[in-house]
Amino acid sequence: PVMEGKALLFKELSGVDAVPLCIDTLDSDEIVQFVKNIAPTFGGINLEDISSPRCFYIERKLRQILQIPVFHDDQHGAAIAILAALKNALKIVDKRLSSVKIVVIGVGAAGGATIKMLLKMGASNIIACDKAGILNKNDDSTMLNSFHREICFETNPDNIKGELSDAVKGADVVIGTSVAGILNGEMIKKMERDPIVFALANPVPEIMPEEAKLAGARIVATGRSDFPNQINNALVFPGLFRGALNARSKTINFPMMSAAAEALSDSIPEEELSEDRIIPSVFDKGVVERVAKAVFRAAVDSGVGHIDP
Repeated sequence: PVMEGKALLFKELSGVDAVPLCIDTLDSDEIVQFVKNIAPTFGGINLEDISSPRCFYIERKLRQILQIPVFHDDQHGAAIAILAALKNALKIVDKRLSSVKIVVIGVGAAGGATIKMLLKMGASNIIACDKAGILNKNDDSTMLNSFHREICFETNPDNIKGELSDAVKGADVVIGTSVAGILNGEMIKKMERDPIVFALANPVPEIMPEEAKLAGARIVATGRSDFPNQINNALVFPGLFRGALNARSKTINFPMMSAAAEALSDSIPEEELSEDRIIPSVFDKGVVERVAKAVFRAAVDSGVGHIDP
């Protein structure tokens, strides 16, 4: 029912007709071949529920061989929504992305793509944590797969070692894309002033909002609709695909994803930002149109889309 629900969201929110296709294989090359074979009948491909690290290989390979947009929502949909919310949260606490210390918990599809996007947007101090603790380029035991080995050279500039409790000391931002209950109030208390905590594990977050707030968190976001600041991919993929298809884009590139994040962030005027409102609701019908227009323009400006005469 997950893929059918996604198809309904595409249609309802952006008018994009989507067909759910579930593949009974875990073999990366079989998935690539399947998508390649069906691609001529589709205007774009939205990949879903492919685990890390195979998801990075599959998406990269398909983007190389196809001339239509390919987008792994678990990676980039999450990263775009997180970036949009973080931009607004940083405005409230009067901090800059380039100078804050960010801890990302869970370096899989969502966490890995978020790290990549934050780095491209100017973040300079990101600490990545996974099951083996802080990823450290001098300690092979902290790297659980090939993506970890790649990302460890782009993160942890001070080369710190240890566990999650060590990573959060002095952090301005913690972004969880991991498992329930891995954070606690004592960790939040170790963070820098006005901590920003995105606890995005579903259905149970890394720390419950009330516990994080009680420990001193200034801004808290989750992936749940029953708390303020729900960070949800549904804010991203409908408008992003609408814009890409309208531009007849051959791909979805970084300028298009960056434009989507900017449009999503700007959906809330600065004077309306608050600790409990850093990202619009998924029921804000204007979001899809704003994102679509921004993505369309970015596709044209970056040379992968065009305007019909």
